[in-house]
This record gives sequence, structure tokens and C-alpha cells, in this order.
Amino acid sequence: METPLGLHSTDNTMKPTLGCTQTTAQTLALYFVFFFSLCTAVPAQAQDIRWQQTNGPYGGFISCFANNGTTLFAGTGGGGVFRSTDGGENWIQSNTGLSNSQINALTVSSTGTLFAGTNGNGVFRSLDNGANWTSVNTGLSKPTIRSLTVSSTGILFTGTSDGGIFHSLDNGANWTLVNTGLPKSDVYTLTMSSTGTLFAGTYGGVFRSSDNGANWIQVNTGLSNSQVNVLTVSSTGILLAGTNGDGVFRSSDNGANWIQVNTGLLNSAVLTLTLSNSGTLFVGTRDGKVFYSSDNGTRWLQVNMRLSDFTISALILNSTETLFAGTFGGGMFRSSDNGANWTPCNVRYSKLRILALTINSTGTLFAGTFGSGMFRSSDNGSNWTPINTGLSNSYIHALTVSTTGVLFAGTGGGGVFRSIDDGANWTQVNAGLSNFNILTFTGNNLGMLFVGTGGGGVFRSSDNGANWIQVNTGLSNSSVPALVMSSTNTLFAGTNSSGVFRSLDNGASWSSINSGLSDSFIQALTMSSTGTLFAGTNGGGVFRSTNNGVNWTQVTAGLSISNISALTLSNTGTLFAGTNGTGAFRSTDNGATWQAVNSGLINMSVSSLVISGSTLFAGTEGGGVFKADISNTPSVSVRTSTLQTSSVGISFAPHPAFDRTRLTLEIPKAGVTEVRIFDILGRLVQHTALGEMPAGTHDIEQDLRTLPNGTYSVVVQAGSERVVKLLLVRR
Repeated sequence: METPLGLHSTDNTMKPTLGCTQTTAQTLALYFVFFFSLCTAVPAQAQDIRWQQTNGPYGGFISCFANNGTTLFAGTGGGGVFRSTDGGENWIQSNTGLSNSQINALTVSSTGTLFAGTNGNGVFRSLDNGANWTSVNTGLSKPTIRSLTVSSTGILFTGTSDGGIFHSLDNGANWTLVNTGLPKSDVYTLTMSSTGTLFAGTYGGVFRSSDNGANWIQVNTGLSNSQVNVLTVSSTGILLAGTNGDGVFRSSDNGANWIQVNTGLLNSAVLTLTLSNSGTLFVGTRDGKVFYSSDNGTRWLQVNMRLSDFTISALILNSTETLFAGTFGGGMFRSSDNGANWTPCNVRYSKLRILALTINSTGTLFAGTFGSGMFRSSDNGSNWTPINTGLSNSYIHALTVSTTGVLFAGTGGGGVFRSIDDGANWTQVNAGLSNFNILTFTGNNLGMLFVGTGGGGVFRSSDNGANWIQVNTGLSNSSVPALVMSSTNTLFAGTNSSGVFRSLDNGASWSSINSGLSDSFIQALTMSSTGTLFAGTNGGGVFRSTNNGVNWTQVTAGLSISNISALTLSNTGTLFAGTNGTGAFRSTDNGATWQAVNSGLINMSVSSLVISGSTLFAGTEGGGVFKADISNTPSVSVRTSTLQTSSVGISFAPHPAFDRTRLTLEIPKAGVTEVRIFDILGRLVQHTALGEMPAGTHDIEQDLRTLPNGTYSVVVQAGSERVVKLLLVRR
């Protein structure tokens, strides 16, 4: 909480208290000055904020599977390799020696050697069922692995990104490029028939090699879509290809000829294929559906009505014919009845990238993730529920709740979604939006909603998002990562290279306000209840303005990093900052000094912050959501500036006041003007927004009937000028 003259306190019982009712205003003024001067010497009283990781939200990116006898392996996008020996009931992380946790491909040789292909660090090998890993990349000049397979004779093949195909004759110890006849360098899938014929799927169709990759020929006759995501071959030699837009193709002659087999297949983007021992074929699609065919693809039946809200990225049947489905963002599921029913697997590895947090009036917490959609918790993070029905874009960049309880989600590419039932159902509301990359929300007390976009500037809606209009006049930068609205409906926009802009007319027109702002890449904005504005930047730390953005001061003492990703304020005025790499910081003196508050915060990249009561929540980059009790947050240091003269004149009549007083203001130049009244403990008890006022003398009637007897400080902000005067209320 900000108190007059810059004094800040997080303790509503702050001492010393002043028994003031019997003193004169002149004596009180001297006492206040003395009191403020004492406060500048209050020492730091550090008491740790202790973070606790909430129970999720869980999910994650399952990219691939492999079987080794009764052991099932799952490769993930960020969690490395997981292993289950009990049919998927329990999983353990198996990453010792694995220096890259982005696993794109897994395969197992006939001797039980396990290989993992990574997204940038080549191939790793395990000789002990995943317990330990060793890098095996000699001769492998392209380190991004897209696919792996191994022949019955132990020859290992890898398809790479931008490097074609390599093979190894010695269990991965050495690699040789085998690209003769292969014009496409991105190889998305590899499979081998029982007769030793090798097939490669590319975005140039299918290629075949009969000599262990030494030579390749293109085999695309009848293949009307050359974007091949996945290949598999049955024990009888039937070759099947899943394509990116035309479903499944089948070949009975080693790829020489293809026919399309899509009857009943309702989605044409097929990303994964697997076969049961009995020959039943399963496919997973981009829109979260699984289909099966018992006749080599001639007819397809859907075996789930939307298994999850996420792309099906991997399928496999284990040794007991249990079917496992990995999703892109929603974790893993299993089915023991050929897909008729699905159960989430207990792979609690991936606490997601949380890009946005918000809380509604009942304390329900909402988390927006990168690629895994929306989650909701009604118990402060002890349990999370995915809430994605109708949410067709799972990349959630921004969240807000309106004063009427309507929840809005801004997505990366899908625009705005709205929910009127706490996220249970979503509706896309993009009418009038010309840019669908939503970065931030804010609203005013008139019911207007604003979005900042990545390339389209600012849009405004006056009907709960049903319709939008672009409001960019004077806004010279169209990428707006941050918005904040003052209590007087002044709108501020932070841009990604042009600093801060201000609008006094709900976005109809904008003006640049960057005096003193040495970093123009704004990533976060917040404003205190007393009108102090803070900006978090990409490289300059935090800046503060006490005059509606007219002037800025850098406030970074104690900040160990200058990349600020999130800002929020408690109801006592404590300012919290989330950083990209060094955790969270707090300031109890309006940003003048900062202290790291990272005890228990095991993920130090904080992308979002929100406060509910006395609980601070932090969304992290890959660590899920953390929470901390801030009810006993101490003062790190309490500071104030010395009393300054102002050209604004202020007087009261009558004084001492009874139920009303006439406040006379003498304003030397036009400016946005507001009056705030604080009690003796520094609490804001009354706020009057006067808007833009011309220079001159103005009489303002101040209603004091809600204020008990006592002494108050009246703070008048007129443009860039601030003046403080004591007010006595006696009845």
C-alpha cells in the first residue's frame, strides 16, 4: 500500500500510532514530518516467503513410445524418458546421462538395447533398460533426430532434420550418411519390413531402400499427398502411410502402388499408426481422435468421442495388448478394451508452462498453458481440472475475469474465447478482431474490455467480447504485450519496442509517455491503488511513474536480473516481480529496493503472478504453479522522500471538518487531477477522480460522512504535481 509522501507499509497495525484529535493542524504537520523521517531508518526485517509447488497442473507432450519386453518407455517433450514395468500403472523418470529432455524418437534392438533420439543432441543409448544413457554421435553431423528404427540384424537407422538418413553398424558407436537417391533431408518416419526392406516417410513422399539405406528410390504412385507423417508395416507386408491432410494410404507391393483407404476416417491429418498382434490397425489424428480398422484400413470406426482435447501424437500396444495414446499437451491415456474406454496414466512428470493466471471472485484459480489449454482449481492448487470444451486453441497467452464473472482466454493464433460457466464451456468471440495473437487483457469500470495483440495493436469490446473494434490512433507500435487500466479509466499500453502509451479516452487516441524510460520493450504493467504505475521491461528491470507515466524512474536496487516477465501488487501495496531466470522478487517501498523471495521455488522462470487474499501464485516455465503465503510479508525497507514544495495550492473550509468540507484547489496548469484521502495508518479511505482539469481555482465538495473522527492526509495529484495536506474530522 502506498501512503502519502511515498511511505509504504505492509502492516495495518504499523507503529507508532498517533493520538491526534487534541492537537492543532500545525503541530500535527510537524509530527507527521518527524514520523516520516523516523520511518526512513526502519531496518530490513527479512522473513522468508516459502514457496510450495501445487499439485500440477499436469499434462505434457508425449512424443513417442517403445516396448522392451514387458517394459514400456515413453519419450516426452521436456521430461525426457519415462519407464513403466506394470502396464502403465506407475512410471519412473529414467534420464541419468540424458543431457536433452526433448525426446523425438525411441527404438529397441532385438538384444534389448534402447535408443533415444533427441531434439538437438543426437542419439543416446542405454544398455540397462533406460537406467543409464550414453551419447553415441560419432559421425552424426545432424543432431536433431526425427525418427529411429533398427533392423533384425542390428543395423540402426536415424532420420534427421535437414540431414537425411544415417545408419550405424555398431550399436550407434559410429554413424554413416546414407542418402543416395534421397532428395529430401527431413525424414519424419522410418519403418522396416520383416524382409529387411526399409521405408522412409518425408514431405516428398515415401522412399524405399533394399540395401540397408545405401540406395533409395521414390515410391509414390497413387500417393496423392506426399506429406507423410508416419509409416508402419504389418507382419504380412502391408505398408500403411498416414499423411498430413489426406488420411491413410495402403500399399500391398512394397510401396510401388498406393490406394487411399479412408472410409469412416473423419479426420485426414494422421500423425501416428500402430498395429495389434491380430492385425487391428489404430490411427491417431490431429484433432484428438482415435480410429481403428480390422481390415487393413478398408473401413474405419472411431473408438472415442474425443479422447482428449489435444492432438494424438503417439500410439502403441504393449505386451498385453493394452493400447496407449500420447497427446500433444494432455499427457498419456490407456485403454484395455481397444479404445472403447480410456484412463489417464499417472505420468506426473510434466508440470506445464504456465503463461497466464487469473482468479475469480470466489477464489477459483485458472491457469492458461502453452499447448495444454486451460486448467481450473477450486482448492488453491491441490487439484486441477482441465477445462477445454470448445477451446480450439490450446496456447493460452492471457486470462481475465470480468466484474460480472465472465472468463476470457486470449490465445496464440485463435483469438479470444469466452466462458460464462467458469471454463466448463468456451465460445470463440472474434467478431471484428483482425489479429488473433492475443497477448494481454484489461478492463475498465464501465464494462469495456481491451486486448493487446501481437501485431494488431489494441482492440476494445463493449459487449463482453461479442464485437471488437480496433483502437490504435496514435499507437505507433502494434505489438502490445501489456495493458493496465487506472481507477480513473486511464489506459496504458506497453509495447515491445516503443515503450508506454497512454489513452484518456478508452483507446480512441494514444500518446507516447516515455520520459526517463530507458528500455522500450515493455513486458508487464501494473498500477497501485494510489496511482503509482510500474513497468517491467525486457532488459532494464522495473520503472516507476508517480504522475500517470509523464516521467519514469528506474527502480532496480536489489534486482539481480533485468528481464521482468510479470508484476503484481498485494492489497497492502507490496510489489512482486517475476523474472526470466532468477525467480521472484518483492518490494515494500514502491520498487525502491528489492529482495529475492525464492525459498522453495525450484523453477526460476516465472511467467505469471496473481494474488488471492494472502496467497501469491506463480506460473512458471515448465514447473507448473507455485504458491506462497504472504500474510506475514515483512517490510524490507520503508522509505520516503523529504517533503517537497508544490505549486498546487490546497485549503479546506470549514476546518476542522464535520460531515463535509470544501476543498479549494489552485492548479497552475491543466492536468489529470485526483484526490486521495489516507487515514493515520496509511490506508486509502477515499478516492475522487476529477479527470482533466484546466488551470485555475476549483472548489470541490468533499463528503466525509463515512470517515470517523481523526486525522487524515489528503493527497492531490494534478498532472505531474503532488501536494499533501492534513485534514481534521471532528463531530
